[in-house]
Amino acid sequence: MVGRRTVLAAALGLAAGCARARPEPAAPGAADPSPPPSPSVTASATSAPPSREEVLARYAGQQPTQWGTDLPGVVAEVPDGALALTFDACGGSGGNGYDAALIDTLRRHRVPATLFLNARWIDANPGPFGELAADPLFELGNHGTAHRPLSVTGRSAYGITGTADAAAAYREVADNAAKLAGLLGKPPRWFRSGTAHYDEVAVRIVGELGERVAGFAVNGDAGATFTADQVARTVAATPSGSVVISHFNHPDAGTGPGYAQALPRLLDAGRRFVRLSD
Repeated sequence: MVGRRTVLAAALGLAAGCARARPEPAAPGAADPSPPPSPSVTASATSAPPSREEVLARYAGQQPTQWGTDLPGVVAEVPDGALALTFDACGGSGGNGYDAALIDTLRRHRVPATLFLNARWIDANPGPFGELAADPLFELGNHGTAHRPLSVTGRSAYGITGTADAAAAYREVADNAAKLAGLLGKPPRWFRSGTAHYDEVAVRIVGELGERVAGFAVNGDAGATFTADQVARTVAATPSGSVVISHFNHPDAGTGPGYAQALPRLLDAGRRFVRLSD
């Protein structure tokens, strides 16, 4: 199992493929928060996630002490030496593209993946969305409503302003979850925020809504800024047990060609791939 920050090139433009700036440092003097509520426990305790009013009452006035991509409750590793490839589609201006060649590469090699979809990308790509939803090779996850860092204080990452408070964090998760549930017939099980940044209070809110937070151990394409050779080298060197983050909304980036180079090497080496819910 890899350590919880075997992040390769994590500081090289990870903004979920939609912005280019340096990450902010973690808050000084941060203390470990209590763990987020377990989605399985929440789901078993009630027939539905708690209401917006219940969640906001529970977290009103709570002040976070941590900020970043690697917090308790953020999943960056998978068991049994597998690899979990995850690809984000951010949506919005400059983010509504669809890398069909990359998806075709995954299908050709029968490599499963978890795809995180922003609400704006779904609206802009009804055809590709329908095809992806019908393909059992892929699990579709929640990439937020407006593609914002998930915060209860408005903290930003890569120049993108985070959700302003607990109510905004709730909407960022819940509104796109409702969209996906309506289209898929079932709610998403995994959430990744825009920029993959969180505070610990926001992570707990995600758990209240019955979803788990997907982090990453390897940054496969540096926010879709890597060349094909950089992607290929980074992904091919992924340690066992890693969650890998990349993007499938920039067809002109090096991501698709890089994976086309890396996947045969990994498969020849006997590496095994899983979706996050596997």
